[in-house]
Amino acid sequence: MKIRLALLAALVFSIASPAPALAAGERFALIIGNAKYPDADAPLKEPINDARDVAEELKRDGFAVEVGENLTGDGMRRAFEKLYAKIKPGSVALVFFSGYGIQSNRQSYMIPVDAQIWAESDVRRDGFSLEAVLGEINSRGAGVKIALIDASRRNPFERRFRSFSAGLAPVIAPNGTLVMYSAALSSVVSDNGSDRSLFVRELLKEIRTPDLMAEETLNRTRVGVTRASRQEQVPWISSSLAEDFSFIPGNAPRPSSPPPSEAAATPPPAPPAPPQVQAATEPPAPAPQKPAEIALPPPPPPAPTVVQPAPTTSASPTTVALADDPTIKSLTAKLNDNPDDAAALYRRGQVYASKGAYDLAIKDFTNSLRLNPKDVEAYNNRCWARTVIGDLQAALKDCNEALRLRPNFVDALDSRGLMNLKGGQNKNAIADFDAALKINPRLTSSLYGRGLAKKRNGAIAEGDLDITNAKAMDPNIVKEFAEYGVQ
Repeated sequence: MKIRLALLAALVFSIASPAPALAAGERFALIIGNAKYPDADAPLKEPINDARDVAEELKRDGFAVEVGENLTGDGMRRAFEKLYAKIKPGSVALVFFSGYGIQSNRQSYMIPVDAQIWAESDVRRDGFSLEAVLGEINSRGAGVKIALIDASRRNPFERRFRSFSAGLAPVIAPNGTLVMYSAALSSVVSDNGSDRSLFVRELLKEIRTPDLMAEETLNRTRVGVTRASRQEQVPWISSSLAEDFSFIPGNAPRPSSPPPSEAAATPPPAPPAPPQVQAATEPPAPAPQKPAEIALPPPPPPAPTVVQPAPTTSASPTTVALADDPTIKSLTAKLNDNPDDAAALYRRGQVYASKGAYDLAIKDFTNSLRLNPKDVEAYNNRCWARTVIGDLQAALKDCNEALRLRPNFVDALDSRGLMNLKGGQNKNAIADFDAALKINPRLTSSLYGRGLAKKRNGAIAEGDLDITNAKAMDPNIVKEFAEYGVQ
């Protein structure tokens, strides 16, 4: 149900009064470097050294650091659970991951070294969703959440998919979160042949600047990487921090430690590899069969039968907050140079929608469609945005047009299912969600939406089963639908 193709997850950026620096014991970091993937032609050169360098720097900055190298699925799961258990209300939690990452169903997944990926559904089974990790960290009460993801690499699994999107997808993150990818959304960078990445080199250079706010640290990192790569690699940043945070507060003493060059020259020995995942404790879900072509469900009845709810009245981000977003700044600059840049209009619309600025998002999608009338993704995203604000008749037209242009477009079926559900058309909602689930049996939003529709239609037991299964796959699905105005 999230914005399709590249839902940008940067939330509203607000500036709060400076907050006191947190004590060293309240800073926790999990550092993961995965390099030895059996499916790859050769081990990655950078992740292990990068992970060790980042860990040493964060230790000097007062973080309690846990490092994992070449972690299996079981090892990553235990590492995350150990991090979750440490978090206290108001603490800082940081995750650094270097290895292979894959986007699937508009989410980014960190991949363990023993992942068995032959179909896209296996990504969601064996990978670790960045959204889910940040959501769990937030639920434990962390005040500042930081994710540094160096996984924008062409991976060996994608060629096995019927269709795939390169690089990483934006993340829907809770308030108080700072996320940085080593490259732009849906893009990949090549190995530079070095044993350390350009991204981490520039990141560490800026982290070592005392009393520099974290957002500025990452902004400077992005500038440094962009310049050093001659604009071939442009990191992506999303921020919703509501309090000031600095890796090195100006008056904070730094524990003595070997300088980075010495630490890099004599890295600590790698910990023993954790045990492999045992099928008995977590049997892998069977990969769904490739679906046969299906007939689309008929479009719902025209306007008179659709109950038109009042538009959603959530607080919209301020103009200043939107203007300060680095992604919006960059896209607006492009549009100032070329107002007919359809791709920039579409991407800015995604950012606006992810921040709750739906009117601005719809305007950008509309202008994008004016320039590219056959953009099915733009039709689908505008359908989704219009559904969220309650403009259901216009949303229906957009979803139907997307499905006319691309029959069996699973995202548009999912969006139209939400539109029908929100409009009280439960039978039509079930038909759309059924069609979507035949294509992607693990599409959580369609499974949960179908459960709600079935219950409303009188099939209580069947609906409860769908809802239970959806919540098991994604514990945040209830909150997600509540934000859409559906409960």
